[in-house]
Amino acid sequence: MPLLTRKKTILLKQETSVGSDASPTGGANAIQVRELEITPLESDVVERQLIKAHLGNFEQLLANQRALVSFTVELSASGNAGVPPQYGPALEACAMGVTNVGSTSDTYAPISDPSSMKSCTIYVNVDGVNHALTGCRGTFSINCELNEIPTISFEMTGKYNNPADVSTPTCTYQKQADPLLFKNGNTSSFQFYGYAGALQNWSFEMGNEVIYRELVGGTKSIDIVDRKPAGSMTIEAVAMGGSGHNFFADAVGTSTGTNKWIHGTTSGNKIEVSCPTSDIGAPSYTSSDNVEMLELPFVAVPSSGNDELSIKFF
Repeated sequence: MPLLTRKKTILLKQETSVGSDASPTGGANAIQVRELEITPLESDVVERQLIKAHLGNFEQLLANQRALVSFTVELSASGNAGVPPQYGPALEACAMGVTNVGSTSDTYAPISDPSSMKSCTIYVNVDGVNHALTGCRGTFSINCELNEIPTISFEMTGKYNNPADVSTPTCTYQKQADPLLFKNGNTSSFQFYGYAGALQNWSFEMGNEVIYRELVGGTKSIDIVDRKPAGSMTIEAVAMGGSGHNFFADAVGTSTGTNKWIHGTTSGNKIEVSCPTSDIGAPSYTSSDNVEMLELPFVAVPSSGNDELSIKFF
């Protein structure tokens, strides 16, 4: 029987010991996703370049065997303030720490200490064929377009394990509240460099540098060794003075500024994204509905350290 493209599931669970299979289950660890792609085996190809008396290919050996998974979730909270969303372990596996405040909020922020970085096990089941990735770590991006559902996309790297025939799990989807469109009324409190402009779209790349290491005498590991968080937004262009704002002066100057917004309207399904020390790049003009817009690139820089981004679910 052929494997059907539509019949895929993903289970993800934080590991108590990095690289050890956490055995996620469909009842507790299923994530509802809208895009799911797997590279079941990625490797570095080493050729046996032997001298021969004829033409033809060399035999190949596969080194640094690993697997990749990318998936996209809707940007929503768990539905209950103080309870992390179901995809929270994926954020932690992207070198993010989480701070819980009782039944109030969960806030994710970057960490730099390798010993504190979490990992996860991911099972991707493709119509009965299960791909288990262990020791997974990765990076993520946030994408928000006007009148669309905002999303978080993850790119995870894990250790390769031989796939096996396993029944498609029965998934119980939980801790992922219904999403809201990114639009006026649902999204509020936008500020960039202290200016509350009219926002059309906002995107962000965490920019983690993820490497796979397999040294003689060492252990197979996926490590996050650096990050370069950056993004861009499009807002309505306004006059330089009065109630407007001169982003060109900000760009050629040395100042940094606020960069935040809140999405959601009810407790338990609200998200605040903030890059409090953003450094603006070169603004450029574009047009929407015959209205001039400004495209504003930015990089998120740390102030005292590990504070260039926060994602608060509350």
